[in-house]
Amino acid sequence: MGLSPRIAVDAMGGDEGLAVMLAGVALARRQHDGMRFLLVGDEAQIKAGLDKHPNLRAASEILHAPDVVAATDKPSQAIRRARSTSMGLAINAVKAGDAGAAVSSGNTGALMAMAKLALRTMPGIDRPALAALLPTLGDNDMVMLDLGANTECDAQNLIQFAVMGAAYARTVIELEQPRVALLNIGTEDLKGTDEIKDAAAALRSAQNVPMNFTGFIEGDRLSRGEVDVVVCDGFSGNIALKTAEGTARFVGDLLKRAFRSSLRSKIGFLISRPATELLRHHLDPNNHNGAVFLGLNGLVVKSHGGANEVGVANAIGVAAKMVRNDLTRRITEDLDHFKAHWGAEVHKS
Repeated sequence: MGLSPRIAVDAMGGDEGLAVMLAGVALARRQHDGMRFLLVGDEAQIKAGLDKHPNLRAASEILHAPDVVAATDKPSQAIRRARSTSMGLAINAVKAGDAGAAVSSGNTGALMAMAKLALRTMPGIDRPALAALLPTLGDNDMVMLDLGANTECDAQNLIQFAVMGAAYARTVIELEQPRVALLNIGTEDLKGTDEIKDAAAALRSAQNVPMNFTGFIEGDRLSRGEVDVVVCDGFSGNIALKTAEGTARFVGDLLKRAFRSSLRSKIGFLISRPATELLRHHLDPNNHNGAVFLGLNGLVVKSHGGANEVGVANAIGVAAKMVRNDLTRRITEDLDHFKAHWGAEVHKS
């Protein structure tokens, strides 16, 4: 793909519709030089929508898809219609080498199922993981995985997630030696399940792998910026993610209620508005948009269903960065380095 990655965009997916998806693509085009797009969806609607974004015409090709995966569709239903839906054709474009990555704001379960079936897992990876960037008080966002693709994981899965998460942090956050931790119920060596303790033992002894394993981290420290990659099973990760998102909304709503409670509070809001705007920007999921299915033979990015144009552009930016930095190759190389030290355990099926 070189310096001009081509991104396949499911133009019909997401809660906000085609107009927001195209606005996000247009914004990404302005933010990143040389980017090209394969816009997948209803050809007539896309052509009409491009009238508002003339800067996209020369950089885009349209692939007609007569069908759309609905938010209510089960993964099995979506898989049967993969060859006719905008989501399925975007993924297939990656498989065929017509695009370096696919981006969709559609049904998460359907996207995960179709991506895994079409692209298959990489050699040395037993299960793909869903990774996302979360805001912290540190100098950079934090990578967290798995966020729901695998409800139960053994030590081998957690080790592979750690290697993939570190490679992702090096690629997207541009960290040479990401700090990696396992989510646990305590920081002591004796805490946690056997799977977590076995994974920790393996990661502590890892050599020639570009990561700094720091041990365990508890849920109340996730936002402190003390680590760059947090690894967990999908059950724990999804609960932690939803709790963090709910807490952010709770804080925001509480501040709104407090500032509206009296005239003095309203005056206080006007005085503190720059600070509250900074808080709102930091917690806005659109500014951290773009979850990734790591471990597949191809790159697929999941954008929030309700993302605005800024969120869509950020998801596309994540996809472009992974293509330009050849994330799949980096994961393969890191797994090989780990295997050389740890033996066949990492690649054992």
